[in-house]
Amino acid sequence: MTESSTMQATVQKITTALKDKPGALLPILHAIQDALGYVPSESVPAIAKALNLSRAEVHGVISFYHYFRDTQPGKHTIHLCRAESCQAMGGKQLESHVKTKLGIDFHETTADGNFSLEPIYCLGNCACSPAMQIDEEIYGRVTAKSFDTVIDETGELA
Repeated sequence: MTESSTMQATVQKITTALKDKPGALLPILHAIQDALGYVPSESVPAIAKALNLSRAEVHGVISFYHYFRDTQPGKHTIHLCRAESCQAMGGKQLESHVKTKLGIDFHETTADGNFSLEPIYCLGNCACSPAMQIDEEIYGRVTAKSFDTVIDETGELA
């Protein structure tokens, strides 16, 4: 089975299972993103057809909510906190360093596919600002040096 046919089968299975729920679009999109890591643009026509919506309506919901990705994420996702506490404690400078180190902006993935960078607006770690999350691990009092150490320890960034 090809990657495309596997993706289509996953989308079809999820859509069929959830299409009769009230307000089914959001649960379907969440389930697809949870299963695939993103909502492929190729899935929009099938979702729209199953829910009797236009493709524009489905795409509008995907693009409105920052949670949904329409591109495949990197192996590791870095969430960089942009809330007030983190900004007040050097978050802007950290953001600049992170973007330079990775060579990407928010909502992008490194060329090698290892890291995606996403903004987040509070990790609940305000006492230890600035904060970030890499995959499921939360880090506090992050500096440029500690960021580099964490990234380099993965052994995946040249």
